[in-house]
Amino acid sequence: MSNAPSASLTNAGADAAARARLFCAADTTSIAAALRIGLTLQASIGGIKLGLEFFTANGVRGVEAVRALGLPIFLDLKLHDIPNTVAGAVRTIAPLDPALLTIHASGGRAMIKATITARRESERSSTKIIAVTALTSLDDPDLRSIGMTGTASEVVHRLADLAQEAGADGVVCAPTEVAALRDRCGRDFILVVPGIRPAGAAAGDQKRTLSAAAAITAGADYLVVGRPITQADDPAAAAAAIHAEIAGALGRRR
Repeated sequence: MSNAPSASLTNAGADAAARARLFCAADTTSIAAALRIGLTLQASIGGIKLGLEFFTANGVRGVEAVRALGLPIFLDLKLHDIPNTVAGAVRTIAPLDPALLTIHASGGRAMIKATITARRESERSSTKIIAVTALTSLDDPDLRSIGMTGTASEVVHRLADLAQEAGADGVVCAPTEVAALRDRCGRDFILVVPGIRPAGAAAGDQKRTLSAAAAITAGADYLVVGRPITQADDPAAAAAAIHAEIAGALGRRR
C-alpha cells in the first residue's frame, strides 16, 4: 500500500494553508456584528482582525466574546507610548493570547524591546508582536508632511530594520513593499499586509495597494482584508474568492 497522501488530503492541507493567511478586518464597534462576520466567513478566513474602535468600545470582554468562535484574533491596537506604558498594556492584553498584536515601530527601539519583554513575562501568551511601519493610507507627500524623510519605501525599510533589530516578530507593510522586505529581513520575519484590493475594487483610503495574489507571490505571510469582503453584496463569496486567489498564488510559489 502506498504511503503517499491522497489527493483529497493534499488538497485539504493546501486549502487550510491558504485560509490561515487571510484575516478579515471586522471594522466595527459591535460585538454582534463581529460575531456575524466570523460565523459567515469562517470557511474561508484564518482569523479576525479587531481594531482600536472595537477595543475602545468593548475592551477585554469584547475580544473574549469573538475569540470564543475559535478563530485566531489579530488585535490591531497600534500601541505607541513610552516604553513602560506600552509594556503595561501588553501585560494586560497577554492573557487574551491574540495571534498577532500591533505596536508602532516609530515608538522606538526601547519601546519595542519593552513590549517583547512584557510578552515574554506572560506564560499564557504566544502572541506575535508586529510593528507597524508606515500606514498604507500614507504616501510620500503625507510622510514628508509629518517629518519623515525619504520615500515611503525608504521609511518602511528603516522602520522594519529597527523593529527586527529590537526583537519584533514582524511588521505591517503595504503590499508594494513586501518583495523588498522579504529580501531584506529574511524568510522568518512575519510580513502582515493590509491594502489588499481585488481587481476593480475601490481603493478607499488605501494608497499603496495590490491584489491578494500579487502580495502572496511577493512573499506576504498574512493578508488583512476588510471592506472588499464586509461591504460586498455577498461577503462569504467575496472571502471565498480571495481565499481561492491566495491558494492559487501559494501553488505557484512552490
